[in-house]
Amino acid sequence: MAKEIALGFILIVVLVVSISQSRLVNGAPQVPCFFIFGDSLADNGNNNNLLSFANANYQPYGIDFPIGPTGRFCNGRTTVDILAQLLGFENPIPSFAANRSQDILKGLNYASGSAGIRAETGFQVGARISLDQQLQNHQVTVSRIASTLGNNQSASQYLNKCLYSVGMGSNDYINNYFLPQFYDTSRIYNHEQYATVLIHQYSRQIASLYKNGARKVALIGLGAIGCTPNAISTFGTKGSACVDNINSAVQLFNQMLLALVNQLNANLTDAKFIYVNSFGMASGDPAAAGFKVVNAGCCPVNKFGQCAADQTPCQNRSEYAFWDGFHPTEALNQITARRTYTEFDPSDTYPLDISHLVQLSLSSCM
Repeated sequence: MAKEIALGFILIVVLVVSISQSRLVNGAPQVPCFFIFGDSLADNGNNNNLLSFANANYQPYGIDFPIGPTGRFCNGRTTVDILAQLLGFENPIPSFAANRSQDILKGLNYASGSAGIRAETGFQVGARISLDQQLQNHQVTVSRIASTLGNNQSASQYLNKCLYSVGMGSNDYINNYFLPQFYDTSRIYNHEQYATVLIHQYSRQIASLYKNGARKVALIGLGAIGCTPNAISTFGTKGSACVDNINSAVQLFNQMLLALVNQLNANLTDAKFIYVNSFGMASGDPAAAGFKVVNAGCCPVNKFGQCAADQTPCQNRSEYAFWDGFHPTEALNQITARRTYTEFDPSDTYPLDISHLVQLSLSSCM
């Protein structure tokens, strides 16, 4: 049965991608621009020049990326890189740190490794760009777009048509709540209280994004971070496959994020927000998707759970779910991106997948 499910999954994915890519050949992107906010799962170089241990601009990172190490915490492409391709962009969305004036009309990537919803999150590894700062950087971009297009109204009309991906919160657990030696949040809040505090702050941040023109927004739920190799090696699993305590906390956050999506859609009727169920996508049988190693990373890691510099990684990278102690391989990113773009299971996205979100016009959102 597992083999049949795996075969069916592969055939559907190949069919969906083939159809999508055939539609996009020599065509314009499905949205004029794509803006990305997030952490190391999406960072493509914003941390490169920061004084931080959270950087990935060295080998073996980028071993399967066409130009080598770029600051991506992966062997190759990240999920948002693949989404950009599925959306019809010829090249990955550039980082804010390295942007050029001609790039901004196609979108920018503001994501930063170790960053969180909370400003203090990730401080123990050095400099990072919190979500608040990412939103401030985007405000700079919006002003530049208004200048380029002539006025604020033209900029607003343009930005209303773009896609926005926001994936934050993992570090508020990994690099905050579950590090009591550096942070007191776990002593102040129980799991439910902490998730509530995070969602309240997150809702204000999303409202700020909306005020700057965002109308098509994908909010990425947290993955099963209790199943990462770093979590397993650090905390132990007590007979389970994953660290259940961490996953329970994450699921509370995701439940509240899903409720926030409903609230935003009810209150901001000229916009559309969707929830991407990263946790659910990771809950299936890894072997059915072709992964043979799920509890260890492909590269030797340093004390931060990142790839140790200039060490030789595994050769069978397509069989590994994780690249280092935290981050997925490109093989897993491909599956996640494709299921986010075109849902494979009805629970993958809510209430729409990205392929349908980008088709909405403002009038259909009202």
